[in-house]
Amino acid sequence: MSTISTTLPSLNLRTLLRSKDAVMAVALVMIIGMMIVPLPPFAVDLLIVVNLALSIGVMLLTMYIARPMDFSVFPTILLLVTLFRLGLSISASRLILLQGDAGKIVSTFGSLVVGGNYVVGVVVFLMLMIIQFVVITNGAGRVAEVAARFTLDAMPGKQLAIDADLNAGLIDETQARSRRREIATEADFYGAMDGSSKFVRGDAIAAVVVMVVNILGGFVIGVLQRQLSLLDALQSYVLLTVGAGLAIQIPAIIISTASGLIVTRNTSESSLGTDMVGQLSNFNVLVIGTIIIAALALVPGLPKLPFLAIGGAMGSGAYALWRYQKKAPQAEAAPVTALAEPESPQDMLEMVVADPLELEIGYALIPLIDESQADNMLRRIIGIRRQVMAELGLVLPVVRVRDNLRLSPQAYHIKIRREEVAEGELMVDRYLAIPSSETDGQLRGITTTEPAFGLPALWITDAEKGRAELMGYTVVNPLSVLSTHLTEIVRTYAGELLTRQMVQEMIGQLRQKSPAAVEGVVPEMLSLGELQTVLRNLLRERVPIRDLSGILEVLANNAAITRNPNILAEAVRQTMARTLSNQYRDEKNYLHVFTISPQVEATLRESLVPADSGVGFQLDASLAQTILTHTGEQMEKLAQMGYFPILLCPRELRLAFRRLIEQALPNLVVLAFSEVSPGTKVKSHGMIV
Repeated sequence: MSTISTTLPSLNLRTLLRSKDAVMAVALVMIIGMMIVPLPPFAVDLLIVVNLALSIGVMLLTMYIARPMDFSVFPTILLLVTLFRLGLSISASRLILLQGDAGKIVSTFGSLVVGGNYVVGVVVFLMLMIIQFVVITNGAGRVAEVAARFTLDAMPGKQLAIDADLNAGLIDETQARSRRREIATEADFYGAMDGSSKFVRGDAIAAVVVMVVNILGGFVIGVLQRQLSLLDALQSYVLLTVGAGLAIQIPAIIISTASGLIVTRNTSESSLGTDMVGQLSNFNVLVIGTIIIAALALVPGLPKLPFLAIGGAMGSGAYALWRYQKKAPQAEAAPVTALAEPESPQDMLEMVVADPLELEIGYALIPLIDESQADNMLRRIIGIRRQVMAELGLVLPVVRVRDNLRLSPQAYHIKIRREEVAEGELMVDRYLAIPSSETDGQLRGITTTEPAFGLPALWITDAEKGRAELMGYTVVNPLSVLSTHLTEIVRTYAGELLTRQMVQEMIGQLRQKSPAAVEGVVPEMLSLGELQTVLRNLLRERVPIRDLSGILEVLANNAAITRNPNILAEAVRQTMARTLSNQYRDEKNYLHVFTISPQVEATLRESLVPADSGVGFQLDASLAQTILTHTGEQMEKLAQMGYFPILLCPRELRLAFRRLIEQALPNLVVLAFSEVSPGTKVKSHGMIV
């Protein structure tokens, strides 16, 4: 007969004790137990010291954090510490009333701190309660309430800024989710601080009530039960009550101060002490203050030693600050050097190779590329490279960033193969506020134009930033403005940035992973130059080339018919209907377009002729201008409705119509009916007549 034994999981005490949640649960049970189970005087002394140590530790932590969110559990800690302090008050009160002794710390506070005078003790205790309740707690609660309100009001503007950075490619989806989570945490924190300040206020009220109850109860017990005289009972129990109140409520004042520090703290990169010393260390203020304090020592009747001592200390501080500023190195910045002129033949030969993409900046914009900064343009370029690769499949070449003394201090130029394609100006010490359709109100600032999309905007100061976000403006910093402009330039000129060398490297990479996709196609059916032209045509209309293997398969099927890169690019587009539709449809799966009227379509069909680009229209100038004008009107109509301008036309007219409008209306997307994927809903909003 076999025995089947079932082994139950044993409770591992060591694992349980290591669990942070278990430790918190045990601590909470012990706090509740303090209110029920009588404690000896030694235990009360120990818990008073723990209370004081916790309070000091919390206050020091609020001083060393760089931003309030680094101590986001503070509201919960405030509740737990307040509960612990209330339990300690009950334990001390029980000992005072039962034994007439609450430990040595309470006795010391009652006799030494207030000099054994219970009247002085009561006055000092009440003064501490007034300071805590009226000044610190009330002020911290008001600041937390206002901060919570403004944080909630500013959330939509911050969300829009995150969406703008995400759309510009400055951050990825993971970073966007992290920033949104930080915004939600910040709102929750200030909301919790607004409520948790009520704990401290209630604790102050409870301390006064406990003191009154202890005095009355001790007086009754001392006179009626212990047969003490009225004076002895009053002396004994009042001193113990005041001692216990001081020993327990002094840490409460420290915690209240910590709550005030954390809600009045602004986000910074250093601790509170570093910020205060750095911002208060003003040489002119110290010198003038020294003169005023020293002059007061000359007033008859005033003691000279205190004024001279303080004046001397301020003067010493001013002298030390002057010496520090004199020896301090100059502001760290990247060296400003003019573009070197070639001298030797070797230098001139190096100029034969032009950088594909260059960013030239004036000397006032040099801080934007300072590598010592946590966020700079060089790191933003890495994000742009990832975004362009994800969107278009283009490997962005090296972006050459250099300063140019020939530019105005706040200007920048973007060049492609040494030719300038875009320019702009930035104000490093301000923010760019871009109004939206929901903007309510006017801002004070310097009128300008957003360089990437040509939108009207304002350069505003840091003081106006919060107000602008509340009014519905999208507020971005100068670094985001520059990186967004650079991203749009890369998208617009993606075709020109695709070099033959890059195509060769892409083919080499694909040959290693999928050799069958390359063999027999390049260079047998198409040369490397012809493939580059096909890919450039696709990128020119922002069609992604991520699926190079699929593109080569289409080219292999059509290269036997024609080697015209324009016709081949059209053949590739026909196989990318899903990609093109996903690129432009809205969240409801609608593609918002306008079309060509049957009369104009018939005219265009009759005017189709072969051309170097594949096909083209043979139209008289007046008719072409009329078509361009009506097309522009339909584009503006769609833009006002909030949709991307898209023209839907027959497949045989798509390439010729694109060539007709690409110079005058480069932002128009021209799609063929066959390039709309099955399942995509099309909604027409107009017609070219």
